[in-house]
Amino acid sequence: MRGTKKTIVVVLLLLGSVVMAFPFYWMLVTSVASPAEASAAASAKTFSWLPLHPHGSNYPEALRMIGSKPWIGFFDALSNTVVITTLCVIGQVLSCSLVGYAFARLRFRGRDMAFIVMIATMMLPMQVTMIPMFIMFRWFGWVDTILPLVVPMFFGQPFYIFLFRQFFAQVPEALVEAARIDGCGHLQIWWRIMLPLCRPVIAITAVFTFVFVWNDFLGPLIYLHSEENMTLAVALNSFQNQYGDFSDMNLLMAVSLVTMIPCVVLFFVAQKQFIGGLSLGAVKG
Repeated sequence: MRGTKKTIVVVLLLLGSVVMAFPFYWMLVTSVASPAEASAAASAKTFSWLPLHPHGSNYPEALRMIGSKPWIGFFDALSNTVVITTLCVIGQVLSCSLVGYAFARLRFRGRDMAFIVMIATMMLPMQVTMIPMFIMFRWFGWVDTILPLVVPMFFGQPFYIFLFRQFFAQVPEALVEAARIDGCGHLQIWWRIMLPLCRPVIAITAVFTFVFVWNDFLGPLIYLHSEENMTLAVALNSFQNQYGDFSDMNLLMAVSLVTMIPCVVLFFVAQKQFIGGLSLGAVKG
């Protein structure tokens, strides 16, 4: 009976994996298909499990067509996205871990109320703060720069602060007291003891932030107006608007797959720490 249940679970998981992976396989097949095959697949007329006439040249051709300048548009968008994403991940991890440490280990008046207010801000939809933030950043003169996208990440996000706070609260007090006896202050305890211990939380914060910022379309669309400052998400949208008919669907899928590669690679690289972060606190013992 136990073997039968295990077999059923494995079969269901395999079926779910196939269903989830099919869109990516469809994108891969379409990205190397000929224009006629891509047009037929996009219009749901026919679908070939393997392209009859593979076109490996679709990828360089698609990347060359991004922006008004051949190749330069893609590399500009790629470099802008890498810079913005890297700074956002660093700012998110540093700021959220600092604030989480303060809520977990510092004793000050109004700490619990401040923590409740911070958690309550998670109920505010982004649309509520979008216009006031844009007016503020325009007053600062930051429009068409990366500052409106990067600077807010150095002030923390409530969800990740909550994760760090919960982890730091579980660290034995004896470990912190030993560090204080050795002469460590709060910043040294945070940097030398807490951060090395909370790798699963850092991993889940970094992965979620990376995926969000890398795929973010609305923020760069609002604040980055010039073509040389656009990110990959904005470049992909402009490519879709310019070449988004069914006859160029193979080029659109090629560009989409290229923009997805860093997110997929990051997940597999940080998979162990990522899963550990998701299951953090689920099992005690």
